[in-house]
Amino acid sequence: VPISNQAPAFQQTPKHYGITSPISLALPKEADLALTQKLTETLKPYGVFEEELELQRRILVLGKLNTLVKEWIKEISDIKNLPASLIDTVGGKIFTFGSYRLGVHTKGADIDALCVAPRHVERTDFFSSFYEKLKEQEEVKDLRAVEEAFVPVIKLAFDGIEIDILFARLALQTIPENLDLRDDGLLKNLDIRCIRSLNGCRVTDEILHLVPNIGNFRLTLRTIKLWAKRRNIYSNILGFLGGVSWAMLVARTCQLYPNAAASTLVHKFFLVFSKWEWPNPVLLKQPEDCNLNLPVWDPRVTPSDRYHLMPIITPAYPQQNSTYNVSASTRAVMVEEFKQGLAITDEILQNKAEWSKLFEAPNFFQKYKYDVYFARLTWERFFFVIFLCSGYFSARVGLVESKIRILVGNLEKNEFITLAHVNPQSFPGPKEGNDKEEFSTMWVIGIVFKKMEGSENLNVDLTFDIQSFTDTVYRQAISSKMFEQEMKISAMHVKRRQLHQLLPNLKRRKHSTESLRQMNDSSLDMSIDSDNSMSVPSPTSMLSSTPFMGPPLGPPAQSPRVGDFSIYPGPITVFHVDGQPKAEVAVVDGSKTPGVQPRPCLTPVPASQTPPPTMGPPAAKRSGSPLPETAVKKLKADETSTADLSDVPLIPTNPISVVKNSIKLRLSR
Repeated sequence: VPISNQAPAFQQTPKHYGITSPISLALPKEADLALTQKLTETLKPYGVFEEELELQRRILVLGKLNTLVKEWIKEISDIKNLPASLIDTVGGKIFTFGSYRLGVHTKGADIDALCVAPRHVERTDFFSSFYEKLKEQEEVKDLRAVEEAFVPVIKLAFDGIEIDILFARLALQTIPENLDLRDDGLLKNLDIRCIRSLNGCRVTDEILHLVPNIGNFRLTLRTIKLWAKRRNIYSNILGFLGGVSWAMLVARTCQLYPNAAASTLVHKFFLVFSKWEWPNPVLLKQPEDCNLNLPVWDPRVTPSDRYHLMPIITPAYPQQNSTYNVSASTRAVMVEEFKQGLAITDEILQNKAEWSKLFEAPNFFQKYKYDVYFARLTWERFFFVIFLCSGYFSARVGLVESKIRILVGNLEKNEFITLAHVNPQSFPGPKEGNDKEEFSTMWVIGIVFKKMEGSENLNVDLTFDIQSFTDTVYRQAISSKMFEQEMKISAMHVKRRQLHQLLPNLKRRKHSTESLRQMNDSSLDMSIDSDNSMSVPSPTSMLSSTPFMGPPLGPPAQSPRVGDFSIYPGPITVFHVDGQPKAEVAVVDGSKTPGVQPRPCLTPVPASQTPPPTMGPPAAKRSGSPLPETAVKKLKADETSTADLSDVPLIPTNPISVVKNSIKLRLSR
């Protein structure tokens, strides 16, 4: 019998992905492939695929940038008197990471890049001579260096394409073209800034090596990212998930169903993570210890890691939790969205719905119109607090946005609050009408109160929660030298029917949510493909959009002073819900209350009470009743937010005077 006809003595075991065996090895059926094709066609109008011409333009720009890096490193090598034979082979290279490296970038998205240089090139060279070399290029616009950032970066637009360039100096004499940044040995003898800069590339490359089918992974990830942006849960800075976290969740789904088509993977994604038992971590591979003494996520060693609510662990050493900012509220919102996504994809797989249903935008302002069952908790009341940040520099607006998660953490600890839900979509704020250009931005936070049995009236005081947040922002602004007299942070409460005054696109229509739907589908820039991207436009609104600017509001009853945390004073507001108890909202302006004088709120905190740099155990629920005066004057260590405050400096020795204002609620049955 010919050898070719003999049965093999053993069957080759398929490659194993992930830390567990796959759930199913089933191959896709014809119906699955047809659904995948329908999914692709549905995605196209949303602009998630880039034209071939634009892609070639990106490749050309990166090639020019790579050439500039090689020329610059040769110039530095010559200045530092390296041998001529070595200068010709010294190398240097531009690597990419993020959505572009993963192959899921959208139209107009920026590119995350890393400049890798040999050991004789210093970081100071990168921010001096290379910066000057970039400045000389005609194609380079909007060039700026952020040298003091946590991860130092040069930002620029090269031939109209926005690029963020990090820098890493390796302990190598030359940089070969085939360098694999996944090699853990490259981290030896590097400073922490270089390790942080390398982390993005190393994580992205590991993800691509840990999925069984890159094509299916990319289409699934495009789908999930679009869904997350449409559902307003795409924002690392506000406590939801950023791009790398969504990529790791999709990669884990691909590992569990290695042969499935993209349409099936989207459904399995919602199935897996709607039932995931958080805070069990999501891991793409077993963590490895390289004995480099770098801090890694390990709850067995680091007690603070045990209190992370939704850990998704990066696969490259040093392993980190990419969802450090997630709070109880944002996790509850995301889990509910997973469940809803599962229900919709069930319908799609049964041919009862189209893929477009998955990408329908929610309405934040109508979502909690009535009592609903959500995340296994009964939500009784929804109360809107609007924060307004204004100033003459947009960077200050970004500072406030980066700290909103701290406010959410403060509110969650109030014993009467079930959930604090911040809308990632910000809105232009009212302008004061002066000649100087002003940046004004509003964020809306919905607060859900617990159902209290056997209580006719309930007093809830949010003064401490909000005041400590504003104190934190002002401290950071002063420390980073961003605070100026024009910077203001205000808060106001509104009734649902008053929202149209602040958000002009919210037209008042009785028995109709069409105008609210239009606001969610209004023109929002979906091209910014970063961890902080929020909403994306619907296909019908991308071509015809109008600026979202409304008429300026009148001034409050009392203009806020410098550093004031001001409440727009008004009468008691009553929310009426048909057949349900009512909630009365009382706003107290401390500056007008007899016997209450303006007082400094930024009292220096002793070093022993400084918030720890890592997250600690969840604090007990704080009483919502009015706090004693001493409790408001200082931030106690056990009452500060459980969010990471390591970047919040100590309060300055010369505090600003801040008028104490308060928001107090009276809930009546």
